[in-house]
Amino acid sequence: MAQAPTDHPTGQPAGQQPELKAGAIGFVDALVIGLASTSPAYSLAAVIGAIAAAVGIHAPGALLASFVPMALIATAFLYLNRVDADCGTTFSWVTRALGPWFGWIGGWAIAMTGVLVVGSLADVGVGFSLRTFGADAAADNAWIRMPLAIALILLLTYVCILGTDVSAKLQNALIIAQVVSLLVFAAVAIGRAVTDNSPLDPIDPSWEWLNPFGAGGSGLTTALLLGVFAYWGWESSVNLSEETKDSHSAPGRAAVWSTIVLLVTYVSVATAVVAFAGTTWLTDNAGDEEFVFASLADLVMGDWGWVVLASVATSAIASTQTTIIPASRTGLSMARRHALPSGLARIHPRHRTPDVSTWTVAVIAILWYVGIYQVSENALFDSLTALALLIAFYYALTGIACAVYHRKHLLESPKNLLLIGVGPLVGSAMLIWLLVLSVRDMADPENSYSGTSWLGVGPPLVIGLGIFLVGVVFMLFWRVKDSRYWQERASLPDPDVVHGLKVGVGDHHDGLGG
Repeated sequence: MAQAPTDHPTGQPAGQQPELKAGAIGFVDALVIGLASTSPAYSLAAVIGAIAAAVGIHAPGALLASFVPMALIATAFLYLNRVDADCGTTFSWVTRALGPWFGWIGGWAIAMTGVLVVGSLADVGVGFSLRTFGADAAADNAWIRMPLAIALILLLTYVCILGTDVSAKLQNALIIAQVVSLLVFAAVAIGRAVTDNSPLDPIDPSWEWLNPFGAGGSGLTTALLLGVFAYWGWESSVNLSEETKDSHSAPGRAAVWSTIVLLVTYVSVATAVVAFAGTTWLTDNAGDEEFVFASLADLVMGDWGWVVLASVATSAIASTQTTIIPASRTGLSMARRHALPSGLARIHPRHRTPDVSTWTVAVIAILWYVGIYQVSENALFDSLTALALLIAFYYALTGIACAVYHRKHLLESPKNLLLIGVGPLVGSAMLIWLLVLSVRDMADPENSYSGTSWLGVGPPLVIGLGIFLVGVVFMLFWRVKDSRYWQERASLPDPDVVHGLKVGVGDHHDGLGG
């Protein structure tokens, strides 16, 4: 790899520049942020109806199967974080393993996921907050909901600027309320189902429900795609590696454990929902997206139905904040390696957070949210569907990078071969398969929320491919304007780092990230 220059991207000596606040959070905080970023309550509410419509009683099994590629890629994040604790994660690792071209577009994909989803999460958070207090009419009024959503994004962005430790304290409170309410909801729903105390069409739970292949056919593919979306976001803990105690170990472990906690939560709640409501009701209401939980809240919890609504609200609000983190840290990492304008590399001298990058992500996300909403509310949901392309792409890229970067060490032990070679590659292959199927499904306009054709295909495909195309054009433009990042070459990790004899790069970042 090219030698690091002595100057910081801003042009001043690196030693005079503030750095991210090392040790700001611990393992538990990182775990909580990883969980919050997935928005468990909102994600479940958004997909459970559609998954049940696709595979019936095997919805819990589909969520179990979706966990497999997530776990394999989480392992890749764990081992890559050990050798390079860079807040840019996929961007930095892919650059080291596969070179700058793949690294840049991987970083672009991560940044754009935040832009696409932040506005929608804030919209849901505001809407469900209003419903929690019985203001359903206000929740249905876009002229009330949208300004509040924008204000929420600005407020949470400011919290992100105040410090990662401040953000973690807020997330700790929100995740406890969210997960506890979900598990209480699941326990009550299962209890009422097995005692035939459900007004719908209850079914007694069975171990057979955990078999994802029970339904078979194309329905399983659809369910797996939805499941991957539900798990997405756990890697936010690794984006905070430079700000976490034990930065080369804790963030990666937090990412792995967050997927496990999500697995238990998702399978439990999915089992409860299917048992209480039955597949017919869920199929009939699959098109209501997150409002499936809104409909079930009173049926399951009675006067305590507001608890479920509050859970979805806190879920979306928490994820609004934590989704800004990967995009802003990726922007910071790319800027200090000269892959983006150097202004994005600025770190606030007092709060020691990437303030310019964070505000930039928030402003672009707001502009996207307002702009796409002017097309239609369905177009906003179509932009969320396009996330599947970006998510599958950069996760798969990370798995491949893990195996390639560690290629000299794969045969040193069965553990290495499985965990940093075969496992990540299998996870990547599964995600590439789902990516191809996503493109096929998105090509049909009838599969979109809008139900209309853009350029002869579905709007989600146009949005997803359009974002990639814009990224390629900007990459080529920046390559001409500033070629320093493209001087980097693919490299191999230090064997002593791989063998645990010393820590990896990333503690003190220079112009080339380590």
